[in-house]
Amino acid sequence: MCGFAGVVRFDGQSIDEGLVKSLLSPIEHRGPDGEGFYIDGNVGMGHRRLAVIDLSHAGQQPMHSEDGNVVGVCNGVIYNFIELREALEVRGHQFTSRCDSEVVIHGYEEWGDSCVTRFNGVFALAIWDAERRRMLLARDRYGARPLYYSHSDGLLVFGSEIKAILAHPQVSASVSLAALNEYFTFQNILTDRTLFEGIHLLPAGCSLSWEEGTSDVHQHQYWDFRFPKRPLDCSFEEAAGRVCELFEQAVSRRLVSDAPLGFYLSGGMDSGSILAVAARRLDHLQTFTCGFDLTSASGMELAFDERQKSEVLANLYQSEHHEIVLHAGDMEAVMPELIWHLDDLRVGQSYPNYYIARLASKFVKVALCGSGGDELFGGYPWRYATFQHCRGREGFLESYYRYWQRLVPDAERRQLFNAATYEAVHEESAYDAFCGVYEGWNHSLDTSEDHMNASFYFELKTFLHGLLLVGDRVGMAHSLETRMPFLDNDLVDFSLQIPAEYKIRGLNAGARVDENDPGKRQRSELSNDSGKAVLREAMRRIIPRTTVQQMKQGFSAPDASWFRGESIDYVNDLLRDPGARIYEFLDPSFVARVLDEHRSARVNRRLLIWSFLSFEWWLRLHIHGEPKPTRIG
Repeated sequence: MCGFAGVVRFDGQSIDEGLVKSLLSPIEHRGPDGEGFYIDGNVGMGHRRLAVIDLSHAGQQPMHSEDGNVVGVCNGVIYNFIELREALEVRGHQFTSRCDSEVVIHGYEEWGDSCVTRFNGVFALAIWDAERRRMLLARDRYGARPLYYSHSDGLLVFGSEIKAILAHPQVSASVSLAALNEYFTFQNILTDRTLFEGIHLLPAGCSLSWEEGTSDVHQHQYWDFRFPKRPLDCSFEEAAGRVCELFEQAVSRRLVSDAPLGFYLSGGMDSGSILAVAARRLDHLQTFTCGFDLTSASGMELAFDERQKSEVLANLYQSEHHEIVLHAGDMEAVMPELIWHLDDLRVGQSYPNYYIARLASKFVKVALCGSGGDELFGGYPWRYATFQHCRGREGFLESYYRYWQRLVPDAERRQLFNAATYEAVHEESAYDAFCGVYEGWNHSLDTSEDHMNASFYFELKTFLHGLLLVGDRVGMAHSLETRMPFLDNDLVDFSLQIPAEYKIRGLNAGARVDENDPGKRQRSELSNDSGKAVLREAMRRIIPRTTVQQMKQGFSAPDASWFRGESIDYVNDLLRDPGARIYEFLDPSFVARVLDEHRSARVNRRLLIWSFLSFEWWLRLHIHGEPKPTRIG
């Protein structure tokens, strides 16, 4: 993983290298091992390198073709680079490094824009075709690596993080109210908007191109999750066997590294299975777990500390095991630093992820994690129950939309925003943004199978995408590359063919659970152990049965209790201050009501309180220009 940025001037005037350097400066944490630049008249690109494969100078970027006509920068890993390299060498291409990124350059020479369809990996890239005077930007299938851009005022500015784009003197920071409406509905942004007006996120599985002589850019979707009209004709056991085979292959592909490599370990099935496969192939393993101080926790929160389960697996596979224990005050200490790095707010609490990434980065440069297993194989059975009695497309969409209003439902939107903001956003439809996700859905929505696959489709394109963006930021804040074996192309392609009933067994159609309350989710699991059935069967061949059968535990701190207890002064000081920045957009009485409801335990509002805190710090740092915080620890 690395970071890059670039700029194209449509008026033909030359780019100064100093400008490109200034775009890279805010993202130097993404690549501490070197930097490189390329200028060709009105086009400039720069790259910060995190050296993982081929640590020599030969792996420096930007990379060039033999004749110098194709120049590119890439952030990510192409896991099938050895096979692609062999195929390209047969066609006469000459390589000068052992780096996976070089196949991007020669792949484009050979296959043009369609080269991205051949890459099994996670990546964001920019390729300049000097002969055609054409720029190509692209992201991987799943959006595991970010790529943002601003297209206005005769410029195309792009980068791995929004901070790089804002470093351009012609790009200013202001709030996108349409995106703000999405964020406080879904705790996510489902369109290509960001909270910054005029700055867009290139969607996953898409490319963006520009040719000299025009001021237009053209977006093309080259891949999407496609569920078959008829699922694969195979037995449950046959499907599990194939999943196991592809999973082992996926893990093996992600063990290629010239830098130290480790594993996030939760004690659960997904991360435990990755470790088990790696233990057969590597002599020395390093694992990392985050636990929580539960002295003030209550109810189901008392099960949130995963250290004991992780230690069992670490002992079984003889890893060098590292742990960190978080307390309520650790959130308060890290918030400014975390939100500066995130810059694009998505999904829920992420400070535990930030701390564990910091821990891992002290020992390794690469960490494997279990992201994607839940979304591909049905790990959220309480969600799928919401549509069991729906009929037709509209019935499904309306029911599922009601469920995914994680923060503030439509009925409370007028109370959430202050008068000026509501006037500006009241015609913005979060429901339209939700339905827009399904523009690529190629099936009816009439049967239970349709509904479950449509649910998987939404989670893969939105919830997982948000998790991946946050995972990228918290890892790269510490110059740490994350790898996700479940997002291997071969494994993903096969998972989409599996009948939904193999993933979700015995679904309790009556269960409906509030996402704010992880305790209720766990109780749902206890009474309805239906999720990830085929994956559980596959993993029985890899890890102990007790790990496979244990109740699902999400990675979450006991924030519900902390927001009523140890952290309440911090929350009140920040959010009950009449001068808080959030009141430029939100209504103080609504925020006060939410805090009161949570403190009295009438309603669990932990997700919304987290988003209030995050938005306050986001405004301070990214809109009002408070200084970049000093790193703690």
